[in-house]
Amino acid sequence: MYTLPSKLKMFAIIFMVIGALGIVASFLTAPSNTAEVKEMMAAHGDSHGAEHATDTHEVTSDDHGTEVHDVHKEANAHDSEEAHLEHTLHQLQNKPWAALYIACFFFFMIALGVLAFYAVNFAAQAGWSPVLFRVMEAITAYLVPGGIIMFVLLALSGFHINHLFVWADPEVVAHDALLQGKAGWLNGTGLVIRAAIFLGGWILYRMYAVKFSRASEHVDDNRYFKKTFRISAGFLVFFLYTESMMSWDWLMSFDPHWFSTLYGWYILAGMMVCGITTIALITIFLKSQGYLEFVNDSHIHDLAKFMFGFSIFWTYLWFSQFMLIWYANIPEEVTYYITRIEDFKLPFFGMLILNFLFPLLLLMNSDYKRVNWFVVLTGIVILAGHYVDLFVLIMPGTVGTSWFIGLPEISSLLFFFGLFVFVVFTALTKAPLLMKNNPFIKESKNYHY
Repeated sequence: MYTLPSKLKMFAIIFMVIGALGIVASFLTAPSNTAEVKEMMAAHGDSHGAEHATDTHEVTSDDHGTEVHDVHKEANAHDSEEAHLEHTLHQLQNKPWAALYIACFFFFMIALGVLAFYAVNFAAQAGWSPVLFRVMEAITAYLVPGGIIMFVLLALSGFHINHLFVWADPEVVAHDALLQGKAGWLNGTGLVIRAAIFLGGWILYRMYAVKFSRASEHVDDNRYFKKTFRISAGFLVFFLYTESMMSWDWLMSFDPHWFSTLYGWYILAGMMVCGITTIALITIFLKSQGYLEFVNDSHIHDLAKFMFGFSIFWTYLWFSQFMLIWYANIPEEVTYYITRIEDFKLPFFGMLILNFLFPLLLLMNSDYKRVNWFVVLTGIVILAGHYVDLFVLIMPGTVGTSWFIGLPEISSLLFFFGLFVFVVFTALTKAPLLMKNNPFIKESKNYHY
């Protein structure tokens, strides 16, 4: 049985506390009116607002018509400045919400990706992976607390408690014919109902799979393996449909005027590579602590193969989506990428290097896949790259040009990382690290590539 070290437990709690304090501080320091926005812009050297604010009207002619024209010109400039400040105010107020949302979804998608990988291995009756099932079950334990927080954030956003989803603002929808046409799907009630169905189905499968896994410890036959096989096959059908719809609701709708038919697959690829990478990192960590002695270099090699393969698959989907939209140059489609290239150039191109070039160079060689520190290094880069990918997916539609990496982003990552570590490693203590009565467990223990 695994025992949670007190140092690791304290490490996770400290991260959660520091992160929570930072999240609260980021909300408290967000501007509450346009005057504060003007002060912040001035403090950051943005003279645009200051120039508008100090602009005075001087009558340079006795001609009354010219004076009236100047008055109208000044009034229009003032209105333009107020509109700009109001827009920036909404962006800066969105920033802590968006940072919280990105970090919440990032760790949630890791757990969901592992759940799908777990189901695939059961449905395929894979012989190499059963020695890793307890690690997978522990990671998926995060689905419950992570899913609850995700659901709360979605409800707050869908019912316009914040300004994350532009389609949730009735005033915006009233002046936007396209959003009116999509209102049958994009509405707060529909978002919450669908989220409840998605989360309920995913957590229900996880609950029964773990229940059968625990029950198999006390029998001498394969009845629970067969039950898990059946529910895994059914779950994968449910998952493929709900994952696509989840990606539309939870991510693509931040840019409601734009859509891509590849989007669900794109999110799935990122989800799977992050989940498999996390399995590898936790497995290597446990082995370094003297656990999982039945896991050998061939298991690590296969995990690294999946990390490499899904990284290439993610890149293929990214390029397919980008190339077709960019080449077609249809204004309502290409504006999605123009916004990101012009306003998010560093993270946009940086995440391509992190998510494609690094895995390609570090994991192409078969021998490197067996070197633990190489896999750990690549895994950290992959996870960082996919966090940046989520950042680029969400920030343009919520925070726009007011983005920067600051207290909200760092604090949110610290909090959810601490929560993830605490939940996962606590779950590892609930059952023996080696599953019993699995018909493939002997094959898995003796597996060599």
